[in-house]
Amino acid sequence: MNSSKQTLRIGELLVQKGVVSPDQVRIALIEQKKNRDHLGKILVRLGFATEAIILDVLGGALGQQKADFSKVVVDSEAIKLIPKDLARRFHILPLTFEANRNRLTLAMADTFNVVALDRIAALLGGNTDIVPLMAGEAEIEKAIDQFYGFELSVDGILQEIETGEIDYESLEADSEEYSQPVVRLVNALLADAVKRGASDIHFEPEEGFLRFRYRIDGVLRQVRSLHKNYWSAIAVRLKVMSGMDIAETRAPQDGRIGLSLSGRAIDFRVPTLPTVHGENIVLRVLDRQKGIVPIGELGLEQDILDLLKLMVARPEGLLLVTGPTGSGKTTTLYSILSHLNTETVNIMTLEDPVEYPMGMIRQTSVNEAVRLDFASGVRSMLRQDPDIILVGEIRDEDTAAMAFRAAMTGHQVFSTLHANSALGAIPRLIDMGIRPDIMAGNIIGILAQRLVRKLKEVCMESYDPSPIERRILGLVPEDNGRFIYRVAEEFQHAEHQGYAGRVALMELLKFNREMDDLIARGATQRELTDAARQDGFKALAEVAVQRVLEGQTSIDEVSRVVDLTGRVV
Repeated sequence: MNSSKQTLRIGELLVQKGVVSPDQVRIALIEQKKNRDHLGKILVRLGFATEAIILDVLGGALGQQKADFSKVVVDSEAIKLIPKDLARRFHILPLTFEANRNRLTLAMADTFNVVALDRIAALLGGNTDIVPLMAGEAEIEKAIDQFYGFELSVDGILQEIETGEIDYESLEADSEEYSQPVVRLVNALLADAVKRGASDIHFEPEEGFLRFRYRIDGVLRQVRSLHKNYWSAIAVRLKVMSGMDIAETRAPQDGRIGLSLSGRAIDFRVPTLPTVHGENIVLRVLDRQKGIVPIGELGLEQDILDLLKLMVARPEGLLLVTGPTGSGKTTTLYSILSHLNTETVNIMTLEDPVEYPMGMIRQTSVNEAVRLDFASGVRSMLRQDPDIILVGEIRDEDTAAMAFRAAMTGHQVFSTLHANSALGAIPRLIDMGIRPDIMAGNIIGILAQRLVRKLKEVCMESYDPSPIERRILGLVPEDNGRFIYRVAEEFQHAEHQGYAGRVALMELLKFNREMDDLIARGATQRELTDAARQDGFKALAEVAVQRVLEGQTSIDEVSRVVDLTGRVV
């Protein structure tokens, strides 16, 4: 395509979308003959359209994404890759660099500038994958001034803070905010946490200092500490970003932050809680890319995976997932919904709040301001012709009653419940006011879940288990010489403490006719357990021991999340 044809089509497209009139395009074309500039740039200069509108129209027509500088957090590693003079010459800004994928994301005023792309590729050695995003020239120029010349690493910013003064007013300002080191520090910490795979970021004020901790693979680790004098400035910045009232420090608040980090959209849930040493703030990291995992990639044993698929194939009934916070309940539920999500079914969810947007699924957030709670939300959903309903959590009798009503009227219902085990969910429901005869026949099954860290092969060592460990693992004298694995001593204080990633432990209780009859007549927990075992039920402790014997994890790690005392007999 030559330049005149491309210009003409851009002009036609903007006229079709009602952005400019044909007369305004003709005026811009006359101006273009004088200085050979881009048509869009001339239209902006003449005041006929704004740069943002033109970019939105062109991005939609060309199928290209637009860089949103109000939400993007620039990666300090990416900035180091491209010199400032080169960025200014080609109107580009490096946004993120993913070293593991060797991929650089760039904001560009002209994403078809082959000369610029070739120059960047040559600078990076020719084997880097470059992903261009559309951005306005003025936006890029302003961003270059902001990001270049300022320290962006966490260590560098902390040093800058400790030797400088804090201007609290600039924390709320939109212009030149990157001159404020606290702004850069917060962004750098968020980016660092996401890169390291943290699920939560803790900002915890103590009597004389502020502690930063990340929860990685379910375990909290202190990563930084700072003098407490700087906490009020950091708290103000977090509140501004999450839309909270910065003047309110005595009451809990909830907010949400949406940013683009490491080349993908990341949301943060931000609750505050007043403590004796100041406001405690914990950010829950909601990574949409990690949130929806195919059901076959949950790490389940094949027999449990096959049973789970069989259970969710039932056309109606209630499936409950139990486990503590951070045990992967939401990930499992989303995986199940993704497995069932086709054009032939209507799936609706009611969550607090919606964590991961999914295509073709109607998702609704609980909203106390308009009196939309779980119970009333389910009641409203039943009028929307759903086939499958996800209720974020069963918290009270009204929600439990509505969930069972939906299950009894021909719907598949999925939800979470706070209980220690699959069988422990039954007395919990009775305590909520659900009659045993209502439960019987309407529960598909109950899944209890925990997550344990996996041993890294290079960090583990084999050893002979102690007598108490042999009893826990169920080893008999014939098993003498059977070794298990643990983290080698030299790796116990490393960053990941000898572990990498996590694997799910699940006990899956399938309800059959015998189980329904036992529940209906109020059978004891022992009777229910015996009936479940006869049907092949494996308790969490059994699944955990199996993972230890397979060498996937250690007995110390398993005992952190699963009660193994019942196996010491």
